[in-house]
Parts: sequence; structure tokens; C-alpha cells
Amino acid sequence: MIRTSEAVLRGHPDKFCDQVADRILYHACGLDPEAYGQIEVAAWSDQVFLTGATVTREPLETVFADVVRTVGQEIGYTPGNSIDANRYQVHDHVCRQVRDPREWTRHINDQAVVTGWAGYDRATCYLSPEHFLAHTLREALDAACAFGGPLEGHGPDGKLIVHLAETPAVRGTAARWQVQTILVTLQQKRGPSFLDFQGEVAAVVLETLRTVAEADARWAFDRPSARLLVNPNGPFFDGGSNSDNGQTGRKLVADYYGPRVPIGGGALSGKDLTHIDRAAACAARQACVEAVHHGAKDAHVRLTYAPGLAEPLDVAWSFSDGGRPPQGVQFDFSSITEVTRGAWRSLRESGRGDHFFDLHHRWNNPIYCP
Repeated sequence: MIRTSEAVLRGHPDKFCDQVADRILYHACGLDPEAYGQIEVAAWSDQVFLTGATVTREPLETVFADVVRTVGQEIGYTPGNSIDANRYQVHDHVCRQVRDPREWTRHINDQAVVTGWAGYDRATCYLSPEHFLAHTLREALDAACAFGGPLEGHGPDGKLIVHLAETPAVRGTAARWQVQTILVTLQQKRGPSFLDFQGEVAAVVLETLRTVAEADARWAFDRPSARLLVNPNGPFFDGGSNSDNGQTGRKLVADYYGPRVPIGGGALSGKDLTHIDRAAACAARQACVEAVHHGAKDAHVRLTYAPGLAEPLDVAWSFSDGGRPPQGVQFDFSSITEVTRGAWRSLRESGRGDHFFDLHHRWNNPIYCP
């Protein structure tokens, strides 16, 4: 069976917007752990637009334009790149209300259809193998483009697709995941030859694939038969918001579980951790991981919520092999917000897209290990 998935690097303009939105929420929650916030970010060329609102009990005096530029510099939008974050013109239209945020954060204040999913095992971060590999390569390329990495100066904008053939385990034989095609589109700096650049990127990808295959015998990687495409459309110099517009919440499938798994409609980044879209998505993920930990091959749950009602309107579980929900799991507002309670520090980096890939998050583990 052919499987495919994709991921985007942290310098992609959509991911830049996600990171800015979550970083603003990080500052709000640092001031007031029960802060309410919904932040939308849009970017094009050297223009960044911020809208939405924060509610804190004390004045939030963080300069959001500084947040935009700091996040951009951390990503790699620095002098010499086609985007220099210091030159962003920031249009800040965020409403900063000073009042008790619990008016919004102590109950469900919006409707939502939310999904959670888990499968396979801890070795794939309870994700499908294709989505696990997409995230693994994303992290490797992000690290390679950072200071001191083998691709330093390239990026930070980029995206990738993985394409593999999955042979399920049958009659005592182990599952096999044969890597067939890896496509990488990565922003490059001017100067090095295109062929040299392609070779440098290929080296990072191949080393990552070898590491993955050595760690898990289910992976089959044969260099002569695997196809690696690096910037097949030719040189890519002008990246970030200089070549494409960015907006919060446009990478939902990559943020969730990849194209194999149906998802709900709510974005993750840009909403505080008590917002029903985000809190319920994390609680649903944790419940599915728990189900897989206790023997289910995979688990999928769909939750439906209405404003003002603490209990979901509907809870619909599905399993491919007769699994069952974890004993005692609840999806009322008090239960789901307990999953994300105290996790506001994760907002500093969560916009990168690690929501369900990073095993340090308690909702990605059957038993949370800090």
C-alpha cells in the first residue's frame, strides 16, 4: 500500500505565522497562566498583520512587533536572506483587554468538531510511519540549516514530501516500510553551485534515512532504488514571505496526523490551551495513545462540542481491529483542560508543528514523563 505525507520547515511563511501567534500567547500566559487569547498572523513580503485579542488580569506590555522580529531572527530571517525580520513592518491590531480571562477560559465558549488519532507504537511517536518520517526529516533539515549545521546559510524556508510502500505484518512476518521517494524543496543561498547544493541536501536526507532504518528494522531503505528529488523546479533563492504569503492555521493536516487521517476543522496554533479546539485535540490525542498502549492497533475519536455545555454532544470512537476506549476516559471540559493545564511553556516553540510529534508533551504519551 502506498503512503504519502508532507511537512514544512519552520521558515515556511505559514509556519512563521503559527510561531508568531503561539509566541504571543506564550507571553500572555507568562503574565497570566489563565490568559485567554486568539491570535491571527498574516505575512506578505515585508508586511506582517496581527489581529485577534488577548485577555489578562494585568496589562500585557509586550511589544508584539518585537515578538515578530525575534521569531523571524530565530528562524533565520536574518541579513543576507531574502527576508530580514528586522525590516518587517508590523501592523498590530490585537485587542489587549485587561479583565478576568476566566470569563472565557473556564468554560467551553465555542463550537467545535475535534478529532484524535494514534497508531503503531512509540517508535513512530504513535503516528503513521509516513507522517513520522516527514516530521523526522523536517527536524533534520531545520537543524542542518541552523547555525553550525551542514546546510548553514540555506533555508530556512522549505517543505518536503515522503512517499513509501507499506507492507503490513501478516502471519508472523514483521511490517515493512519501503522508502520510495523523498521530495525536498529548500530555499538556498546564492553562491554555491546548484549541483553542490543538491548534493549537500541529499547528504542530510540520506544520513537521516540511514539513522531511522538503523533504529527500527521495519524501515527498508535501499539507496539505489529510492528516488530523491531536491528542488526539481530549479534554484529557489527568494523564500519566506518574499515568495509566498503566510497565514496562521493553514497547515492543519501537517500539524495533525497527515493525509491518511480525517481531522476536525480547528487550528491548533493561535489559540490558548483552554480553547476547545486545542484542549480537546490534545485530550483526544492522549486518549487514543492510551488505547494503542493498551493493545489497539490504532484509535480514532471524534468529539463534537457546543458553546456553554461542559459535556460533548457526541463521542464517536473507531478502531480498525476491535480496540476499545481507555477505561474511565472523559471528555468534559474539566477533564480535557486538565491535559493541557500548566503546559503554557510549550507555546514558545509549538508553532513549529510538533503538536503531536514531540513526546515531551504529556498528551503524546500514555503516561506522561517530563
